[in-house]
Amino acid sequence: MVKFAIVGCGRIAQRHAEHINKFGKLVSVCDINNKKADELALKYDAKPYYDLSQMLQNEHEVDVISICSPNGLHADHSILALNAGFHVLCEKPLAIKIEDCGRMISAAENSNKRLFAIKQNRYNPPVAAVKNAIDEGRLGKIYSIQLSCFWNRNNDYYNDSWKGTQDMDGGTLFTQFSHFIDLLYWMIGDVKQVKAFTNNYAHKEVIDFEDTGVVIVEFLNGAIGTINYTVNSFEKNMEGSLTIFAEKGTVKIGGQYLNELEYQNIQNFIISNLPDGNKPNNYGNYVGSMSNHDKIYQNVIDVLENDAKITTNSFEGLKTVEIIEKIYKEAKK
Repeated sequence: MVKFAIVGCGRIAQRHAEHINKFGKLVSVCDINNKKADELALKYDAKPYYDLSQMLQNEHEVDVISICSPNGLHADHSILALNAGFHVLCEKPLAIKIEDCGRMISAAENSNKRLFAIKQNRYNPPVAAVKNAIDEGRLGKIYSIQLSCFWNRNNDYYNDSWKGTQDMDGGTLFTQFSHFIDLLYWMIGDVKQVKAFTNNYAHKEVIDFEDTGVVIVEFLNGAIGTINYTVNSFEKNMEGSLTIFAEKGTVKIGGQYLNELEYQNIQNFIISNLPDGNKPNNYGNYVGSMSNHDKIYQNVIDVLENDAKITTNSFEGLKTVEIIEKIYKEAKK
Protein backbone atom coordinates (compact mmCIF):
# COMPACT_ATOMS: atom_id res chain seq x y z
CA MET A 1 0.00 0.00 0.00
CA VAL A 2 1.39 3.37 -1.03
CA LYS A 3 1.74 5.68 1.97
CA PHE A 4 1.11 9.41 1.77
CA ALA A 5 1.60 12.59 3.76
CA ILE A 6 -0.13 15.94 3.18
CA VAL A 7 1.44 19.38 3.58
CA GLY A 8 -1.19 22.07 4.04
CA CYS A 9 -4.50 21.10 5.64
CA GLY A 10 -6.89 23.58 4.03
CA ARG A 11 -9.96 22.89 1.90
CA ILE A 12 -8.29 21.13 -1.02
CA ALA A 13 -6.42 18.88 1.42
CA GLN A 14 -9.78 17.42 2.49
CA ARG A 15 -10.29 16.25 -1.10
CA HIS A 16 -6.80 14.77 -1.22
CA ALA A 17 -7.23 12.94 2.07
CA GLU A 18 -10.53 11.46 0.91
CA HIS A 19 -8.93 9.89 -2.17
CA ILE A 20 -5.73 8.87 -0.42
CA ASN A 21 -7.93 6.94 1.98
CA LYS A 22 -9.50 5.09 -0.97
CA PHE A 23 -6.32 4.11 -2.80
CA GLY A 24 -3.52 4.22 -0.23
CA LYS A 25 -2.90 5.20 3.37
CA LEU A 26 -2.59 8.68 4.84
CA VAL A 27 0.19 8.44 7.40
CA SER A 28 0.80 12.05 8.43
CA VAL A 29 -0.29 15.64 7.83
CA CYS A 30 1.41 18.98 8.40
CA ASP A 31 0.20 22.55 8.82
CA ILE A 32 1.46 25.54 10.79
CA ASN A 33 -2.14 25.92 11.95
CA ASN A 34 -2.22 23.33 14.72
CA LYS A 35 -6.00 23.06 14.72
CA LYS A 36 -6.22 22.29 11.01
CA ALA A 37 -3.49 19.65 11.27
CA ASP A 38 -5.07 18.04 14.32
CA GLU A 39 -8.55 17.90 12.78
CA LEU A 40 -7.40 16.31 9.53
CA ALA A 41 -5.11 13.87 11.34
CA LEU A 42 -7.87 12.79 13.70
CA LYS A 43 -10.31 12.15 10.87
CA TYR A 44 -7.94 9.77 9.07
CA ASP A 45 -5.97 8.37 12.00
CA ALA A 46 -2.79 10.10 10.84
CA LYS A 47 -0.03 11.81 12.79
CA PRO A 48 -0.14 15.63 12.90
CA TYR A 49 2.93 17.80 12.48
CA TYR A 50 3.25 21.56 12.74
CA ASP A 51 6.71 21.83 11.22
CA LEU A 52 7.58 20.40 7.79
CA SER A 53 11.21 19.69 8.64
CA GLN A 54 10.16 17.51 11.55
CA MET A 55 7.78 15.52 9.38
CA LEU A 56 10.42 14.99 6.70
CA GLN A 57 12.92 13.80 9.31
CA ASN A 58 10.56 11.42 11.10
CA GLU A 59 8.27 9.87 8.48
CA HIS A 60 10.62 7.36 6.86
CA GLU A 61 7.84 5.04 5.62
CA VAL A 62 6.01 7.69 3.58
CA ASP A 63 6.26 7.25 -0.19
CA VAL A 64 4.55 10.38 -1.54
CA ILE A 65 4.03 13.84 -0.10
CA SER A 66 1.04 15.76 -1.44
CA ILE A 67 1.66 19.50 -1.47
CA CYS A 68 -1.58 21.37 -0.70
CA SER A 69 -0.07 24.54 0.73
CA PRO A 70 -0.57 28.04 -0.75
CA ASN A 71 0.64 28.56 -4.33
CA GLY A 72 3.64 30.61 -3.29
CA LEU A 73 4.94 27.79 -1.08
CA HIS A 74 4.60 24.96 -3.62
CA ALA A 75 8.17 25.25 -4.85
CA ASP A 76 9.91 25.41 -1.47
CA HIS A 77 7.79 22.67 0.09
CA SER A 78 8.17 20.39 -2.93
CA ILE A 79 11.93 20.87 -3.09
CA LEU A 80 12.33 20.13 0.62
CA ALA A 81 10.32 16.93 0.22
CA LEU A 82 12.17 15.84 -2.94
CA ASN A 83 15.57 16.52 -1.39
CA ALA A 84 14.52 14.46 1.63
CA GLY A 85 13.89 11.48 -0.63
CA PHE A 86 10.11 11.55 -1.16
CA HIS A 87 8.04 11.53 -4.33
CA VAL A 88 5.89 14.66 -4.62
CA LEU A 89 2.36 15.29 -5.90
CA CYS A 90 1.90 19.06 -6.20
CA GLU A 91 -1.42 20.86 -6.43
CA LYS A 92 -1.96 23.43 -9.16
CA PRO A 93 -0.22 25.59 -10.07
CA LEU A 94 3.15 23.84 -9.94
CA ALA A 95 4.56 27.22 -8.84
CA ILE A 96 3.92 30.90 -9.57
CA LYS A 97 7.33 31.55 -11.15
CA ILE A 98 8.86 29.60 -13.99
CA GLU A 99 12.26 29.70 -12.29
CA ASP A 100 10.75 27.89 -9.32
CA CYS A 101 9.31 25.22 -11.62
CA GLY A 102 12.81 24.67 -12.96
CA ARG A 103 14.18 24.31 -9.44
CA MET A 104 11.51 21.76 -8.63
CA ILE A 105 12.23 19.69 -11.73
CA SER A 106 15.97 19.78 -11.02
CA ALA A 107 15.36 18.63 -7.45
CA ALA A 108 13.29 15.70 -8.71
CA GLU A 109 15.99 14.71 -11.19
CA ASN A 110 18.81 15.04 -8.66
CA SER A 111 16.97 12.97 -6.05
CA ASN A 112 15.70 10.44 -8.63
CA LYS A 113 12.14 10.97 -7.41
CA ARG A 114 8.87 11.60 -9.23
CA LEU A 115 7.26 15.03 -9.37
CA PHE A 116 3.57 14.76 -10.27
CA ALA A 117 1.55 17.80 -11.37
CA ILE A 118 -2.23 17.95 -10.87
CA LYS A 119 -4.28 18.84 -13.95
CA GLN A 120 -7.55 17.08 -13.24
CA ASN A 121 -9.63 18.75 -15.97
CA ARG A 122 -7.93 16.49 -18.52
CA TYR A 123 -10.12 13.71 -17.15
CA ASN A 124 -13.43 15.48 -17.81
CA PRO A 125 -15.24 13.11 -20.23
CA PRO A 126 -15.95 15.71 -22.97
CA VAL A 127 -12.41 17.09 -22.68
CA ALA A 128 -10.85 13.65 -23.04
CA ALA A 129 -13.13 12.83 -25.98
CA VAL A 130 -12.28 16.02 -27.87
CA LYS A 131 -8.57 15.52 -27.17
CA ASN A 132 -8.82 12.02 -28.67
CA ALA A 133 -10.62 13.40 -31.71
CA ILE A 134 -7.87 15.96 -32.24
CA ASP A 135 -5.13 13.34 -31.85
CA GLU A 136 -6.88 11.07 -34.35
CA GLY A 137 -7.05 13.90 -36.89
CA ARG A 138 -10.85 14.04 -36.85
CA LEU A 139 -10.88 17.84 -36.77
CA GLY A 140 -8.05 18.37 -39.23
CA LYS A 141 -6.14 21.62 -38.96
CA ILE A 142 -7.09 23.73 -35.95
CA TYR A 143 -7.96 27.28 -36.98
CA SER A 144 -9.02 29.12 -33.82
CA ILE A 145 -9.98 28.63 -30.19
CA GLN A 146 -12.16 30.53 -27.74
CA LEU A 147 -11.69 29.90 -24.03
CA SER A 148 -14.25 31.44 -21.65
CA CYS A 149 -13.87 31.38 -17.88
CA PHE A 150 -16.74 33.22 -16.20
CA TRP A 151 -16.81 32.46 -12.47
CA ASN A 152 -17.75 34.19 -9.25
CA ARG A 153 -15.39 34.85 -6.35
CA ASN A 154 -16.84 37.41 -3.93
CA ASN A 155 -14.92 39.34 -1.31
CA ASP A 156 -15.67 36.74 1.38
CA TYR A 157 -13.66 34.22 -0.62
CA TYR A 158 -10.53 36.30 -0.11
CA ASN A 159 -11.08 37.45 3.50
CA ASP A 160 -8.49 36.27 6.04
CA SER A 161 -6.77 34.15 3.42
CA TRP A 162 -3.58 33.91 1.39
CA LYS A 163 -5.82 34.00 -1.66
CA GLY A 164 -5.68 37.36 -3.38
CA THR A 165 -2.12 38.14 -2.27
CA GLN A 166 0.58 38.54 -4.90
CA ASP A 167 3.22 36.51 -3.07
CA MET A 168 1.09 33.52 -2.08
CA ASP A 169 -1.66 33.48 -4.73
CA GLY A 170 0.03 34.96 -7.79
CA GLY A 171 -3.03 35.95 -9.80
CA THR A 172 -6.48 34.89 -10.96
CA LEU A 173 -5.05 32.77 -13.77
CA PHE A 174 -2.94 30.81 -11.30
CA THR A 175 -5.58 30.04 -8.68
CA GLN A 176 -8.85 29.94 -10.63
CA PHE A 177 -7.98 29.14 -14.21
CA SER A 178 -4.59 27.40 -14.50
CA HIS A 179 -6.42 24.16 -15.37
CA PHE A 180 -8.00 25.92 -18.33
CA ILE A 181 -4.64 27.23 -19.54
CA ASP A 182 -3.25 23.71 -19.24
CA LEU A 183 -5.96 22.43 -21.58
CA LEU A 184 -4.98 24.96 -24.24
CA TYR A 185 -1.41 23.69 -24.12
CA TRP A 186 -2.47 20.03 -23.96
CA MET A 187 -5.03 20.18 -26.76
CA ILE A 188 -3.75 22.90 -29.10
CA GLY A 189 -0.03 23.21 -28.41
CA ASP A 190 2.60 25.66 -27.25
CA VAL A 191 2.07 29.42 -27.36
CA LYS A 192 4.15 31.69 -29.58
CA GLN A 193 2.94 35.09 -28.42
CA VAL A 194 0.13 36.81 -26.54
CA LYS A 195 -1.56 40.19 -26.24
CA ALA A 196 -3.36 40.88 -22.99
CA PHE A 197 -5.41 43.41 -21.08
CA THR A 198 -6.37 42.99 -17.42
CA ASN A 199 -8.11 45.06 -14.76
CA ASN A 200 -9.48 44.84 -11.24
CA TYR A 201 -13.08 46.06 -11.30
CA ALA A 202 -14.91 44.59 -8.32
CA HIS A 203 -12.14 43.61 -5.87
CA LYS A 204 -10.20 46.83 -5.34
CA GLU A 205 -8.39 46.88 -1.98
CA VAL A 206 -9.34 43.20 -1.63
CA ILE A 207 -6.88 41.47 -3.97
CA ASP A 208 -3.45 42.48 -5.28
CA PHE A 209 -4.13 41.69 -8.93
CA GLU A 210 -6.73 41.46 -11.68
CA ASP A 211 -10.23 40.05 -11.47
CA THR A 212 -10.80 40.24 -15.25
CA GLY A 213 -8.72 39.67 -18.35
CA VAL A 214 -8.89 39.47 -22.15
CA VAL A 215 -6.09 37.68 -24.00
CA ILE A 216 -5.25 37.06 -27.66
CA VAL A 217 -3.07 34.03 -28.27
CA GLU A 218 -1.03 32.86 -31.26
CA PHE A 219 0.04 29.22 -31.10
CA LEU A 220 3.21 27.79 -32.61
CA ASN A 221 1.11 25.69 -35.00
CA GLY A 222 -0.45 28.85 -36.46
CA ALA A 223 -3.81 28.67 -34.68
CA ILE A 224 -5.08 31.79 -32.95
CA GLY A 225 -7.32 32.09 -29.94
CA THR A 226 -8.86 34.22 -27.24
CA ILE A 227 -9.09 33.84 -23.49
CA ASN A 228 -11.84 35.78 -21.75
CA TYR A 229 -11.89 35.39 -17.98
CA THR A 230 -13.43 36.99 -14.92
CA VAL A 231 -14.42 36.20 -11.34
CA ASN A 232 -17.16 38.84 -11.54
CA SER A 233 -20.02 36.67 -12.76
CA PHE A 234 -22.93 37.94 -10.67
CA GLU A 235 -23.57 35.81 -7.55
CA LYS A 236 -22.46 32.47 -9.03
CA ASN A 237 -20.32 30.72 -11.63
CA MET A 238 -21.70 31.08 -15.13
CA GLU A 239 -19.50 29.19 -17.58
CA GLY A 240 -16.22 27.45 -18.27
CA SER A 241 -16.07 26.66 -21.98
CA LEU A 242 -13.71 25.89 -24.83
CA THR A 243 -14.79 26.24 -28.46
CA ILE A 244 -12.63 24.93 -31.31
CA PHE A 245 -13.05 25.89 -34.97
CA ALA A 246 -11.17 23.56 -37.28
CA GLU A 247 -10.87 22.34 -40.86
CA LYS A 248 -13.25 19.42 -40.40
CA GLY A 249 -15.42 20.43 -37.51
CA THR A 250 -16.55 22.73 -34.73
CA VAL A 251 -16.81 21.65 -31.10
CA LYS A 252 -17.79 23.38 -27.88
CA ILE A 253 -17.14 22.00 -24.41
CA GLY A 254 -19.17 24.00 -21.91
CA GLY A 255 -21.06 23.94 -18.66
CA GLN A 256 -19.75 25.74 -15.60
CA TYR A 257 -16.47 23.85 -15.54
CA LEU A 258 -15.92 22.16 -18.94
CA ASN A 259 -18.25 19.33 -18.02
CA GLU A 260 -20.70 19.28 -20.97
CA LEU A 261 -20.33 18.67 -24.70
CA GLU A 262 -22.59 21.52 -25.80
CA TYR A 263 -22.03 21.48 -29.55
CA GLN A 264 -20.40 19.28 -32.16
CA ASN A 265 -20.45 19.25 -35.93
CA ILE A 266 -17.61 17.08 -37.18
CA GLN A 267 -17.20 15.66 -40.68
CA ASN A 268 -18.21 11.98 -40.73
CA PHE A 269 -17.76 11.64 -36.97
CA ILE A 270 -19.88 11.91 -33.82
CA ILE A 271 -18.70 11.93 -30.22
CA SER A 272 -21.19 9.74 -28.38
CA ASN A 273 -21.78 7.70 -25.23
CA LEU A 274 -19.87 10.03 -22.94
CA PRO A 275 -19.83 8.80 -19.34
CA ASP A 276 -21.10 11.02 -16.56
CA GLY A 277 -18.31 13.05 -15.04
CA ASN A 278 -17.61 13.66 -11.37
CA LYS A 279 -19.25 16.58 -9.62
CA PRO A 280 -17.25 19.79 -9.14
CA ASN A 281 -15.28 20.47 -5.98
CA ASN A 282 -17.81 22.10 -3.65
CA TYR A 283 -16.44 24.58 -1.13
CA GLY A 284 -19.69 25.80 0.38
CA ASN A 285 -20.25 29.27 -1.08
CA TYR A 286 -18.58 28.45 -4.40
CA VAL A 287 -17.59 25.53 -6.61
CA GLY A 288 -14.36 24.79 -8.41
CA SER A 289 -13.28 22.52 -11.23
CA MET A 290 -14.57 19.00 -11.73
CA SER A 291 -13.34 16.75 -8.94
CA ASN A 292 -11.10 14.22 -10.67
CA HIS A 293 -8.50 13.81 -7.94
CA ASP A 294 -9.46 10.15 -7.68
CA LYS A 295 -8.02 9.59 -11.15
CA ILE A 296 -4.90 11.53 -10.25
CA TYR A 297 -4.24 9.27 -7.28
CA GLN A 298 -4.97 6.14 -9.30
CA ASN A 299 -2.32 7.28 -11.78
CA VAL A 300 0.23 8.09 -9.06
CA ILE A 301 -0.11 4.61 -7.61
CA ASP A 302 -0.05 3.00 -11.06
CA VAL A 303 3.16 4.86 -11.92
CA LEU A 304 4.88 3.86 -8.69
CA GLU A 305 3.71 0.25 -8.63
CA ASN A 306 3.44 -0.63 -12.33
CA ASP A 307 5.77 1.88 -14.02
CA ALA A 308 2.81 3.41 -15.89
CA LYS A 309 3.01 6.72 -17.75
CA ILE A 310 2.42 9.92 -15.76
CA THR A 311 -0.73 11.60 -17.07
CA THR A 312 0.60 15.08 -16.31
CA ASN A 313 4.34 15.45 -15.91
CA SER A 314 6.21 18.30 -14.27
CA PHE A 315 7.31 19.79 -17.59
CA GLU A 316 3.66 20.24 -18.57
CA GLY A 317 3.08 21.91 -15.22
CA LEU A 318 5.96 24.26 -16.05
CA LYS A 319 4.46 25.10 -19.45
CA THR A 320 1.22 26.25 -17.82
CA VAL A 321 3.17 28.62 -15.58
CA GLU A 322 5.21 29.82 -18.56
CA ILE A 323 2.07 30.71 -20.54
CA ILE A 324 0.50 32.53 -17.58
CA GLU A 325 3.72 34.47 -17.06
CA LYS A 326 3.65 35.52 -20.72
CA ILE A 327 0.10 36.79 -20.28
CA TYR A 328 0.86 38.77 -17.14
CA LYS A 329 4.07 40.21 -18.57
CA GLU A 330 2.22 41.40 -21.67
CA ALA A 331 -0.64 42.84 -19.61
CA LYS A 332 1.77 45.08 -17.72
CA LYS A 333 3.08 46.77 -20.88
